[in-house]
Amino acid sequence: MRREAGFTLIEILIAVLVLAIGLLGLAGLQTTGLHSNHSANLRTQATLLAYDMIDRIRANHDGYEGTFYNNPTPTDRSCVWDGSAPSACTPQQMAEHDIWEWKDAMAQALPQATGVVCLDSSPDDGGDANSNGTVEASEYACDNSGNRYAVKLWWVDEYDDSGNPVIKRFVTVFQP
Repeated sequence: MRREAGFTLIEILIAVLVLAIGLLGLAGLQTTGLHSNHSANLRTQATLLAYDMIDRIRANHDGYEGTFYNNPTPTDRSCVWDGSAPSACTPQQMAEHDIWEWKDAMAQALPQATGVVCLDSSPDDGGDANSNGTVEASEYACDNSGNRYAVKLWWVDEYDDSGNPVIKRFVTVFQP
């Protein structure tokens, strides 16, 4: 009796099935990697925005001393140098303008972002307390006490299986 050399159709189908399962695993791994990379990028943006605000406060020492950065109303005061002469602004107006520019940069860098700078003795709180998918000013949890400023940022990082936003938070505390 002579044995035939070569592959049978069953062997080829099994090899293709094993290859397909392996490729599906690689596709899932690629998707997870892309999501993790995107999430890390958003956290990096939040960190850069927080430290940008800290640098702005350090540059306006009188605004810091006067506690004008304690949750001011963001206002465009045009307190920036336009190439000829800057507008004269008080430390409070500069603080309001800094917050205005910071919130604008935050809106461009992070999805559905919000943030606050405030005096806070317990900075690791605040967030979407009413679970509506956004963080409103009433949920910042700033106690306006102490001598340390907290910079708090929230943004939507992803959506869960039900389509609800998953909100991430970055907080840093400083005392210039």
